[in-house]
Amino acid sequence: MADDDQDFIGRMQSVTEKIDGQPMPVEEMAEHFALYGLKKRAAALENFDAELRGEIDSGSHNLRRRVQLMELRKKMGGVHEALRKAKR
Repeated sequence: MADDDQDFIGRMQSVTEKIDGQPMPVEEMAEHFALYGLKKRAAALENFDAELRGEIDSGSHNLRRRVQLMELRKKMGGVHEALRKAKR
């Protein structure tokens, strides 16, 4: 599968597997997201939202991945809001 065809989770897991030898768990992605600066977090969330607006394939794997993406987006949005309230 080409990188362009992968979703956010797939791309992150591919990159971390190349660097660390193992893919990053989804829960850890939201934790690392907190290290981004305000502009980078906002841009990442916009890109994430654009990806979620895309069409969903009906396969069970695709539906499960979509749910993971939506859960990750919710966590990342919560982290972003909390950091904005703390003015970070």
